[in-house]
Amino acid sequence: MKALVFNTFGGPEVLEYTEIATPVIGPSEILVRMKAIGLNFADIYRRKGNYHLAGNPPYILGYEGAGIVEKTGVNIQGINVGDRIAFADVPYANAELVAVPFEKAIPIPEPISFADAASVLLQGLTAHYLTRDSYAVKMNDVVLVHAAAGGVGQLLVQMVNLLGGKAIGLTSSMEKAAAAKRAGAANVFLYTDDWKRQVLEETNGRGADVVYESVGSTLQDSFAATRVGGTVVFYGMAGGDPAPVDPRMLMDTSKTLTGGDLWNVLTSREERVARSNELFRWMEEGKVKVSEQAKFALHDGQKAHQYLESRKSTGKILLIP
Repeated sequence: MKALVFNTFGGPEVLEYTEIATPVIGPSEILVRMKAIGLNFADIYRRKGNYHLAGNPPYILGYEGAGIVEKTGVNIQGINVGDRIAFADVPYANAELVAVPFEKAIPIPEPISFADAASVLLQGLTAHYLTRDSYAVKMNDVVLVHAAAGGVGQLLVQMVNLLGGKAIGLTSSMEKAAAAKRAGAANVFLYTDDWKRQVLEETNGRGADVVYESVGSTLQDSFAATRVGGTVVFYGMAGGDPAPVDPRMLMDTSKTLTGGDLWNVLTSREERVARSNELFRWMEEGKVKVSEQAKFALHDGQKAHQYLESRKSTGKILLIP
């Protein structure tokens, strides 16, 4: 089979499209012929060597995708050859065929395309647990969303709306602000402006009920934009490490700091399937829409990585075998 591999860490130029051995599945695994593969920033970090990779080269990137079951292990029940399957956390996805453990196989409902399934699982399940578990968004909550034009950000905005809240977005450009408004943000402020003051003005001096903080370096500012008794959910640090938080400030303002990580939520197949089913149902009902994807052939993986690193994209980038 063909796969996108690399032997040394570095820029997009280290990626090669080449022939490798077909995976041999175990008794509790499924062989999936890939139809669409999600590209994520984690793939960039792994290619550069920022994230640890087990084993020896050649390395294969990719953890998210969708395809058709080609073969099943002897212990598999309930999944058959020809079924449509997606996954959010299976390694070596940048290939024509992937061995998927049964516990990580998520059935795709018929109305959902392979492209949409491969686009939405990692980011959609992240937005799902953030709005359901880390802080359960309620009717009339005012929710501040960092990086509101990003993949998770746009989904957060939509989920806040369908749960009855009001989403305020933060972005880095007018172009991205327009994307966040198209996703449903009631208002969007720019990082280059005095957004803390703007959020307070927007909320009549009260502050947001909850802030979804994914930048990291803005953590203190997020607290300043949160109401007394409000919550900051810290789930990423794309802009750098946060400054330490003084617990006395939390005590004095009755504010809450909580963290979130998807892998602490997806602890069983039942969790994966139940959460994915709710996400897919929202998509079928038109309550959550996946933005238009940028699609690259798998053999054009270098170009796809360059495009993601350019930060010009606002939607998902897919690799198509």
